[in-house]
Formats: sequence, C-alpha cells, structure tokens
Amino acid sequence: MVLYLASGSPRRAELLQQIAAPFSVLKAPDIDETPQAGEAPLAYVLRMAQQKALAGERQRQQVGLGDGAVLGADTSVVLGAEILGKPRDPDHAIAMLQALNGKSHQVISAVALIVAGEVHQAHSVTTVTFRCLDEARLAAYVATGEGNDKAGGYGIQGLGGALVASLSGSYSGVVGLPLEALVSLMDEAGLDYWQTSIHG
Repeated sequence: MVLYLASGSPRRAELLQQIAAPFSVLKAPDIDETPQAGEAPLAYVLRMAQQKALAGERQRQQVGLGDGAVLGADTSVVLGAEILGKPRDPDHAIAMLQALNGKSHQVISAVALIVAGEVHQAHSVTTVTFRCLDEARLAAYVATGEGNDKAGGYGIQGLGGALVASLSGSYSGVVGLPLEALVSLMDEAGLDYWQTSIHG
C-alpha cells in the first residue's frame, strides 16, 4: 500500500526516511489552524492532524493518484493550557522563549492515517524542560532564524537543541512526527518501513 504524506514539512519527510518508509509527498494542506474557543490542546492537535489528512485525501482523489493511505500530522507546544504556535516576528519569538525559559512544557504531536476511508489516530505527549538562559543567549538563537517556522519558536533537532535541559517522552514527536505512535498505525494498515534498498 502506498503512503502519501500530506505535509510540506521537510522534518516529517526526514523522519519517514529515517525508518525507510516508502512514501510520496502531497501538496501541503491549506487549512484554518485557529484553535476553537475553549478547545483543549490535545483536542486541537488531534483535530488539526485529522483535517490535514482529510485535505490530503481530497487532494489524492482530485489528482487521480492511486489508492493508498494518507498521513496527516500536527505538533503543538503547550505551556500550561496555552498553545504556542509559530512566532509572528522576532519579538514574538523572544517572548515565547522567555516564557519557556527555565521551565517545563509539553509538546503534543498527533498523527492521522486515512485508510480505506477510515481515520486512525494516535498521539504523543512529551515533557521538555528548557535550560535557564539569559536574554542575550535567547536573542542570539532567535537571530539565527531557525525557529521562525516552528511551534514554540524553536527546533530541538537543530541549534535549538542547546536550549533543552531534558526531555521525557518522544524525541521524534517534538521534531514533528511521533514514530513510536506512527509505526503501530502503519503495522495495522500493512504499510512498509525498513525498506532500506529504496534509500541506497
């Protein structure tokens, strides 16, 4: 069965490549990512992953691609009950990092896999604790631009790894695709991974 990734994230593609899962990339879904009033962070992330998968499934059908499973995913950084999205500008990025500085927060990452018209979902919740850094160090990280397109304003897999003191949960979930949760769904759907011959 073919796996279609409904995401424009190079990090999610890299994680699928890490487990040698054959896949094709669909155009990044264009959906409204505004949280609903009173929506809990987990409910929001699950809804976003499902909407992205559904948008990908519509695209698969519209362009006449063959049958297969469509994968959507979403990741949010949560501090208390507040969902921290992508920074609007450098000032917003610094404000988010200052709020996370020296504290623990949660990273919720959800996947939605559409197989034969049915949506299957899984998620991970990871606790990330930041080091306590001075404002100059935080500003230096923001100036790199690495966190501009990332929830919470940082990327743990890059330079932002130096912001982190500890992590409990799914590292890949913090990057953007919780492999531990995903491979169980892939096993149930009969999707391949460890196909090392296709990755040279």
